[in-house]
Amino acid sequence: MRRFLINILSVLFFLVATTGVAGAKDIKFVQVTDVHYTVQNEYSKEALAGAVEDINKQKDISFVVFTGDNIGSPKQENLVGFVREANKLDVPYYLVIGNHDVYKAGGMSKVNYIDIVKDNNILYRPSKPNYVFKKEGFVFIVVDGAKEVIPGSIGYYKDSTLTWLDKQLKKNKKHPVIIFQHYPLVEPKEHKSHRTYLPEKYFEVLAKHKNVIAIISGHYHVNAEKMQDGIYHISTPALINPPNYYKVIDIVTTPGFSPMIYTELKSADVK
Repeated sequence: MRRFLINILSVLFFLVATTGVAGAKDIKFVQVTDVHYTVQNEYSKEALAGAVEDINKQKDISFVVFTGDNIGSPKQENLVGFVREANKLDVPYYLVIGNHDVYKAGGMSKVNYIDIVKDNNILYRPSKPNYVFKKEGFVFIVVDGAKEVIPGSIGYYKDSTLTWLDKQLKKNKKHPVIIFQHYPLVEPKEHKSHRTYLPEKYFEVLAKHKNVIAIISGHYHVNAEKMQDGIYHISTPALINPPNYYKVIDIVTTPGFSPMIYTELKSADVK
């Protein structure tokens, strides 16, 4: 029997002039994180297959985002297998790179990673680790914090990445923004080996803008949601771990007010 947990978060109301949400419409999407797909691990394959099958049964899903550690180790065969299974989704999907996904010296740089994805999914659009896509009046920004030279569980958002993010937030100041990344800024639990390096630099960028309504991440393998400085920081459990959760995120808009975010954990049916 599929188990589920509903966690509803109501975003505090602000005027449109403050949040810049004019023109945004309701949207529902799915976050899947920390799949750790490995061709030698049958359970990881079954977990992803179960999630894909279950997501395809959901109504009105706009897209799916995989927020890093999509594969268990940075090998081409793992990524190819992951992409071929993800291709069975009935909606578009987007990828965030995690610390288990790349290792440049081992032949899986971020460039290699994206090339392999695009070689196995001709419909996949992003060509860089940091990218932007837009749907229903919302701007979605993928921010890369993974290290490919010396991979590790500590996230590192480069100065160049933060400069790029600053420009994107300024460019899209009239639209509500949701950020996807692997490493959380607000730790869902204390874990020194999984923290983000110098998060204050990232917070300085966010403080300059008023259009970010949520930051959605994985990495810690736990469920946690916290409001801080007007931004919902959402963490989701790992798909690889029973009960194999993924998260449905429903954003409801009301003219004149900021969006309301509703989240629901669902458990994939692993056979």
